[in-house]
Amino acid sequence: MPQSTANTNTPAIIDAATTGHCPTEPVTTPSKIPIAFLLQDLEGGGVQKMMLIVTGALAKRGYPVTLLLCSNTGPLRQQLPAGVEPVELKARSSWRARLYALAADPAGFKTLLCPVLLSRKSFKTLNYLPDLAHYLRREQPAALFAATPYLNIMAVLARRLAGVATRLVISERTNLSTNLLHSGTESKDWRRRYLPPLMQRSYPMADAIVAVSDGVADDLAAYIGIPRQTITRIYNPSVLPDLADRAKATLEHPWFAPGAPPVVLSVGRLGKQKDFPTLLRAFAQVRATRPLRLMLIGEAGGPGKQTDRQARLMALAADLDISDDVVLLGFVSNPFAYMARAAVLVLSSLYEGFPNVLIEALACGCPVVSTDCPSGPAEILDHGRFGQLVPVGDAAAMAKAIDAVLDNPPDPRLLRARAALFSFERAIDNYEQILLGKK
Repeated sequence: MPQSTANTNTPAIIDAATTGHCPTEPVTTPSKIPIAFLLQDLEGGGVQKMMLIVTGALAKRGYPVTLLLCSNTGPLRQQLPAGVEPVELKARSSWRARLYALAADPAGFKTLLCPVLLSRKSFKTLNYLPDLAHYLRREQPAALFAATPYLNIMAVLARRLAGVATRLVISERTNLSTNLLHSGTESKDWRRRYLPPLMQRSYPMADAIVAVSDGVADDLAAYIGIPRQTITRIYNPSVLPDLADRAKATLEHPWFAPGAPPVVLSVGRLGKQKDFPTLLRAFAQVRATRPLRLMLIGEAGGPGKQTDRQARLMALAADLDISDDVVLLGFVSNPFAYMARAAVLVLSSLYEGFPNVLIEALACGCPVVSTDCPSGPAEILDHGRFGQLVPVGDAAAMAKAIDAVLDNPPDPRLLRARAALFSFERAIDNYEQILLGKK
């Protein structure tokens, strides 16, 4: 595992008021082991949902859990688990944050120079670095867990600044190389040029690195040049204990009325990654030969983006002459009720890390069709044994696979048995052990 390199000499830049006394007595029971989790916001993305699941499970096991947020906004605010305390970090000025970054890692000056110290844009979450460092010095949690590259880098720098013994676990949630390849035009060059060196510099300073699938772990190791054996794969806790009950919940949507056409379902944020245009084109091909409807569940990452992305997708649906059979539902608190009633769930993504939605659909007995994207679908579906895999961006292949599932749906019992392999309790056990340094 990567070794801790916490900075024991607190830089003068840290305010004296934030200093605290390091505990000397060993912590032996969950109720005495505070754990902090770092998250950007509470929008409806997969990272946020998984973080709430893990924090809620650990809180139930008796751990005092704090959720550190750059922004305490988003629809998931209403789903904050009992026992999890949200703390909103304060953004500081850009120049102050950059000075903190340099104070945290002066030996990394060359790596930090262009993307952090001199860059016109840098990355927005860096402005929360001073407050995160203050929090760690003040509260001294036993462990800090972060996810996604920018927050991981910030957590490494903050722990070094604070000079505390907090165990740091960072997590990679998606296929890095493909993610950078498909970055938006505005940020692609910056991210591809500077993010890998920053990760290569900072990631080995954490106590542990977690990847959500073997594919993500392999890609991360190869892309930023760190040993594969320093990365631990922990599958997400996808099959929630109450999933079966929630799947049976009453659903009044008229598209699921008796005798209505079959529904193709897709669940995910309305961004480029999910490649919903390919799904719309595939659906149009199948819809030309049989009655069928398409339902998309997912936010778009903010009010402005939501309206724009919904409009673009519905404009494409109009061009394909399928508007009457397509609906965008936005955020839904219980997607399992829809999965249990859909004829097939389709994942059309360009890339993933470990798409929980596939396991959730299997657990609901819903057949799945997925792109064979990096990374996760092939691992989950055992290379096609438990769901159809199609090439990325291939609407014709996707249409053929949807047709095949509608004509010959698999036994729901086999799908549920496959989903059961991704045990909720096993995943939480693994997260607990790695946070405590026992894995």
